[in-house]
Amino acid sequence: MKQKGGVTALEQDDFILVQKALQGDDDAFSLLFQRYHSFLYKYLLKLTLDEDLCSELCQEAMMKCYVNLSSYKNEAKFSTWMISIASRLYMDYLRKQKREKSSLQRIKQSLSHQLQWKAKYKGVEWSEMFSDFNELDSRFRIPVLLRHYYGYTYDEIAHMLNMRAGTVKSRVNKGVNILRKEWKE
Repeated sequence: MKQKGGVTALEQDDFILVQKALQGDDDAFSLLFQRYHSFLYKYLLKLTLDEDLCSELCQEAMMKCYVNLSSYKNEAKFSTWMISIASRLYMDYLRKQKREKSSLQRIKQSLSHQLQWKAKYKGVEWSEMFSDFNELDSRFRIPVLLRHYYGYTYDEIAHMLNMRAGTVKSRVNKGVNILRKEWKE
């Protein structure tokens, strides 16, 4: 529910917790951690498709949030700020792995098959669309995921990924068009 100035009670509570954490109250940051860990983990799992990498990036993102808490300016939701940090960590990871691209593709394929098996084992229907999404270049996959799965605006995504809103819109559209082309074949 929105309060004065369009701020929700949760956002206001987050800001109060951030202020307390900045004053040395570790319990306040623990509450923020508990509130957003699952959200952040699920986001990273959708990006990485690798539970180990997801856990590692999630832990690193939470640590960066803690260390850089003073840089949070309450201009966006706390969750948006966290997603921004996690997205940048993932993009940094991809840059480091670029020279091992063929090896990484084999690993992702293997992980995709493992996740597919786990989904079938748990009785969840596996979609070929998910496999196509997995193969989508991360330049497009991240903005498409943030826009169409999480519902962020182009401006919010631009802020998270440190790029222009026009670039985000272009990448979302190109990513969607690539997927549509794959799904028609």
